[in-house]
Amino acid sequence: MGLDVGSKTVGIAISDLLGWTAQGIEIIPIDEDNEEFGIERVKELVQQYEISGFVVGLPKNMNNTSGPRVEASKKYGELLKETFGLPIDFQDERLTTVAAERMLVEQADTSRKKRKKVIDKLAAGLILQNYLDKKGPLLQN
Repeated sequence: MGLDVGSKTVGIAISDLLGWTAQGIEIIPIDEDNEEFGIERVKELVQQYEISGFVVGLPKNMNNTSGPRVEASKKYGELLKETFGLPIDFQDERLTTVAAERMLVEQADTSRKKRKKVIDKLAAGLILQNYLDKKGPLLQN
């Protein structure tokens, strides 16, 4: 499962059973201020899709430094590890949201309002696909 962790939402993507392709499936609303991280919904998805590991995007700065969003993503990864006991990997996600938005504008001519509703799950799909392309298929059950 690939995750694009933001301050208000988490984009979710899964791979096919062979671990070759990724597709965005959902956006989960979260509220960092009230420590509501959508874990109950993640649990449902983990069971439904028989997830065997997580890939969490790290939104590094263009100069490869880490900012507060990287730390928030790492904390979310730790929460996943504590909750599920499954392997966690982190994937550099620089420019995935930009690429996702470009795809929606150029290929689908999607309005700004509609893009906002799907961009995080598309970005999660790109994070997971980049990971799969780089590392190969995720651990299988």
